Amino acid sequence: MGPIFALFAVIALVLVAFVGAGVANLHFLFGVVIPYAAFAIFIVGFIYRVLIWWGSSPVPFCITTTCGQQETLPWIKQSKLENPSSTSGVIGRMALEVLLFRSLFRNLKTQMVEGTKLVYGEAKWLWLAALAFHWSFLVIVVRHLRFFIQNIPAPLKAIEGLDSFLQVGAPLLYISDAVILLAVTYLFLRRVFIPQVKYISLAADYFALFLILSIAGTGVLMRYFLKVDVVGVKELAMGLIGFNPVEAKKMQEIGVLFYIHLFLVSSLLMYFPFSKLVHMGGVFLSPTRNMTANSRMKRHINPWNYPVHVHTYEEYENDFREKMKGAGIPVEKE
Repeated sequence: MGPIFALFAVIALVLVAFVGAGVANLHFLFGVVIPYAAFAIFIVGFIYRVLIWWGSSPVPFCITTTCGQQETLPWIKQSKLENPSSTSGVIGRMALEVLLFRSLFRNLKTQMVEGTKLVYGEAKWLWLAALAFHWSFLVIVVRHLRFFIQNIPAPLKAIEGLDSFLQVGAPLLYISDAVILLAVTYLFLRRVFIPQVKYISLAADYFALFLILSIAGTGVLMRYFLKVDVVGVKELAMGLIGFNPVEAKKMQEIGVLFYIHLFLVSSLLMYFPFSKLVHMGGVFLSPTRNMTANSRMKRHINPWNYPVHVHTYEEYENDFREKMKGAGIPVEKE
């Protein structure tokens, strides 16, 4: 029921945008009001989630990983990325995690063979699909900045040129468009056909995939098949970024498919802070990634511990010295 419920939820969003912008002509609502509200919810919600994690998840001690050697003895080589004892090492470990999904690359799959034998195998397809999805999504977001900038800068033109270097079709085929469709499709099929993954998948997991797939699909339709007024789209985007919305007449000329696409993007922005997608910010707060492994170099004390009197060994021996000597227990002071 999870995939079906999520699919119908996304279809309902499409129908809402189609009826609202295409039938009721509520172009100002779907072209101005909802995008502004979605962006505000995204910013406030994202900051709120990060602050909640930051303030209500106390981690006073460094949590070291166990797959690398910590700096302990001078003749043992330290794994500077697995258990970094310096800030530069933490930055390197975090950069590899954020940019290349290092922990997912080393992930293994386990399965039972012949009934009782546990076998470990590679799981690189998941890493490749996740990497392809996130990087293509980033490239697409960066490419869309041209709608919000009057004079397109050279770096943005270079990204567009690299994304379309195959020179296929007219208009040119963007590689990121094809990659994101394939990657999201693989992630969906993986949840459907792998029993272990299907068992733990919720409707929210499918909803995010269907929503992103619908956003990419409507974008592909607008670029390669069903044309929209690109000049009108840029005027609308420039008006939104400058808090000077365009006239309603110009909004009507753009086309209903664009408003469906924009409404789906707005829905994703509003849904983002309250879903698992907010891991984009949570990865930076992971104590196994952002803390130095210096528990043997620096003493960590709970900040909320109130001071207590500690019964030292010297005091213990002073209290029980005679009894210890009588029992034959060696003492430090006679």
